[in-house]
Amino acid sequence: MSDVLGSPLSSGALAPAGSNLVLAEWAAEGTPPGQPPQHQAPLHRHHDDDEAWYVLAGRLTVRVGDDEHDVPAGAAVIAPHGLPHTFWNPDPVQARYLIVMTSQISAMLDVLHSGGALDRDDLREIFARYGSELLG
Repeated sequence: MSDVLGSPLSSGALAPAGSNLVLAEWAAEGTPPGQPPQHQAPLHRHHDDDEAWYVLAGRLTVRVGDDEHDVPAGAAVIAPHGLPHTFWNPDPVQARYLIVMTSQISAMLDVLHSGGALDRDDLREIFARYGSELLG
C-alpha cells in the first residue's frame, strides 16, 4: 500500500504522513438476538474533531447527540465535533465499514487498542489527552 492509495484497503488504514485525515476499514461483530447493543466505543465526544462512518456490508446503529441513526450498507453518517456519539452493530452478522477520522482520533485509538487492561479512570485520561471526553 502506498502513502496515498490503499488498494485494497481491507483491514488496513490509509494515513499519509502530514495528513490530518485517516481512512480505515473495520468490522463490527454482531449483537446476538435478545442481547443489549455491543458498543464499539463508549459514549464520548471529540471537542475539535469530526468522525464519520460509511457502511460497506451489514448495518450499524450510530447515536449522534440524542438521535439514533440506522445506517445500512451504502449509507454514511457523520458525528460533528462536540456531539456525544457511539455506535454498534444491531444485527447478529458482522458489519464492515469505513471509518473516517482525524489523525488525533486515530492516535487515541492506537493507544486504546495497544493492549492491557484499562479501568474507567485510565480511559478518561486517555480520552482527555486526545481532546475527547468519555461520557457516562
